[in-house]
Amino acid sequence: MSRVNYQVSPDVMITCIYQSLTKSEQKVADVVQNQLKEAVYWSVSDLAEHAEVGETTVIRFCRKLGYKGYQDFKLAVAQHGTETNKQEYGEVHESDSVFVLSQKVTAENSQTLQTTLSLVNPLVMEEAAQQIIRANKLYTFGVGASGVIAQLTQYSFMRLGFHAETASDSHVIAMNCALAKPGDVVIGISTSGSTKDLVDAIEIAKANGAYIICITNHIKSPITRFGDVVLLTSAKESPLHGGAFSSLISQMHVLDMITRYIELQRKEKSREALQKTAKAVSDKLY
Repeated sequence: MSRVNYQVSPDVMITCIYQSLTKSEQKVADVVQNQLKEAVYWSVSDLAEHAEVGETTVIRFCRKLGYKGYQDFKLAVAQHGTETNKQEYGEVHESDSVFVLSQKVTAENSQTLQTTLSLVNPLVMEEAAQQIIRANKLYTFGVGASGVIAQLTQYSFMRLGFHAETASDSHVIAMNCALAKPGDVVIGISTSGSTKDLVDAIEIAKANGAYIICITNHIKSPITRFGDVVLLTSAKESPLHGGAFSSLISQMHVLDMITRYIELQRKEKSREALQKTAKAVSDKLY
């Protein structure tokens, strides 16, 4: 990552690359995320001491985030520190009433949308959209909960008149990727970016010359090695909460933005396709 998007807070960037950090660098990341308010006042030696690592590890950590060095990183922390503090919503506790829990969950989901927006690179999204518009065939793949989003994506693009197919079964994904060819676009959706069945299949599609769009939380995850473009999502998901609604909301938000843009770019074709598909199911309603 050669340039930092300074609209993205350091803690969000840490989440995006956490899996690709070494164990020592993850110790630095953990300290920064847990003590963000204090970190802005620390020297490189202070942070190294708190994380129990060497100063070179701290510098390496900052550069992996995309900053020139530690001072550049501190400046970003200072710029986003106040904003981050305002966005705290608190953990959900079993003692919370339905009203309090509802407020916390709503605030958390709202923050997920705002953070996802901060990760959007307009040039990357436009590039992905133009490739989809020119595609001979569009595939959307995901496994598990991401497979549900892949199905919704295929549905949205079909309504807009695209020749779109989807799959969430690993065997079917692999066979589709084996048949993908130049001129086709494959959208791979994975929160972790490390789902082996999906990554291995995407590699096949890439080798066949298909254009690959990756949608993931982690910018340096395995799936991104095969992506022509990467669209980042943002949601904290623990191993015990795989497929959390916050992750799906973030994925849906990114896909909603790109499909809306494509709909406007193909205004007449989109209107015609939407009218035809709506008419096809109109007699299914009372």
